[in-house]
Amino acid sequence: MAEKLEPADLSADLAHLEAIALTPTQTADELAARLGHVYRAFSEIDFSRYDSRRLADQAADLIQQMFGARMRLRENLRRWQAEGLLTGEAQRALRDLFRAMRYGADMLGELNIGFRKLDNGARPLTAFRGRDLNTLINPRFNERRDLPFQSGDLLLVRGRHHNSAAIARVGDVDSQYSHLSIVYVDPKGFNWLVEVLIEDGGTIKPLQEALDHDLGRAIVLRHADAALAQRAAYIAHEHIRQSLTRYGRPILYDFSMRNNGVKRMFCSGLIRYAFERASEGQYLLPTFPTRLKMSNRDFFERIGVKADETFAPGDIELEPHFDIVAEWQDYRTTASLRHQDIVMDKLFAWMDEHHLRFKETFLIDMVSLFGRLAAGLSNTIKSMIADVVPKVPPHMPRRTIATIVMLHRTAEPLMLELHALERERIDLFGHPLHPREIAEYLERVRARPDSPIGYLTG
Repeated sequence: MAEKLEPADLSADLAHLEAIALTPTQTADELAARLGHVYRAFSEIDFSRYDSRRLADQAADLIQQMFGARMRLRENLRRWQAEGLLTGEAQRALRDLFRAMRYGADMLGELNIGFRKLDNGARPLTAFRGRDLNTLINPRFNERRDLPFQSGDLLLVRGRHHNSAAIARVGDVDSQYSHLSIVYVDPKGFNWLVEVLIEDGGTIKPLQEALDHDLGRAIVLRHADAALAQRAAYIAHEHIRQSLTRYGRPILYDFSMRNNGVKRMFCSGLIRYAFERASEGQYLLPTFPTRLKMSNRDFFERIGVKADETFAPGDIELEPHFDIVAEWQDYRTTASLRHQDIVMDKLFAWMDEHHLRFKETFLIDMVSLFGRLAAGLSNTIKSMIADVVPKVPPHMPRRTIATIVMLHRTAEPLMLELHALERERIDLFGHPLHPREIAEYLERVRARPDSPIGYLTG
């Protein structure tokens, strides 16, 4: 692929890689090697080798081609699992491939809209509404209208803040999603979203409100057993509803990320709880858990994580008994999400490889202290001071608040540099930075003499 290629060649290259990935395999090692090869080959595809104007003209078809390829790969999950082929290595290779393909489709979507960004103060589009490139529907579920949700559907999302990126990237397999919740359709037909949030704990809200809530990307997943999913939705709804009654005990967010919480839970823990009880203990999520394996445990200790293995939100993407119904993303935000992902990858890698830790300053002490005090104030007051001190739940430790603030203030200058660098690349050549180039640039930033990386110190 050294010479200039015609746009049609990109479609042919994608078809060739898909054919390799779907070639029947007999052993787990063969599957892992094949998926790893396809991931590496796909990751080397660089838009600088293609005519950007013609790519933009074919963006819709290419995006659908990549989405269709991922759906066809997912259809093999149950068979691969039944045959014992989904080893840890194969799982990682498949998730790496899904992530790389999603990045590629994002960049085509950004190209298709002329690399427009959200204006300051503007909000993303409403998720899964409208018939455009933002919403990609699995052909098996495409009814040619706005996506109809069912009770028991899971909503896997990514917010636009740095802490969302950190949640997505903190495990042994990099994800692009940070929060998981369940849809409940009540007897009157109203759609509700049942979830556990860091700031609010267990909560129930209209589904439409959640779809309007500042999302960057989202997936709807549906269990193959509709009756099981409906029971799980009812159980989750009742568990949270009862906690919110006058004599109930509110369910607080569990920062430990342990899977067995009932009175304290994190987002995925509620989903595990609901499906375990709906199946009378026969179905435990996830099939393929995330391992929290950083050798430098300082960050985990600061944010309160105690688990070594957990149900990370992104684990649901590889769950064999769930189908992806649809995916959604706002292409005005995906470049920023991609940059956040790679920034978090590097920050966590530097913590391990270079033994870096967050070091609090007097200013951080004050911000975290007042953020902690603000937890007892009214929501109105907390919202008014949200730009100065963090909006936090009453049980969040001061050290955790400080770490979240330092994470944000360490990542933000790097993000600003990346935005400027990518804008220059687009203006000159008409295509965005390759993720590899972003990672290489961040390494050069780290190597600058006498230039600390935010609040990270050795």
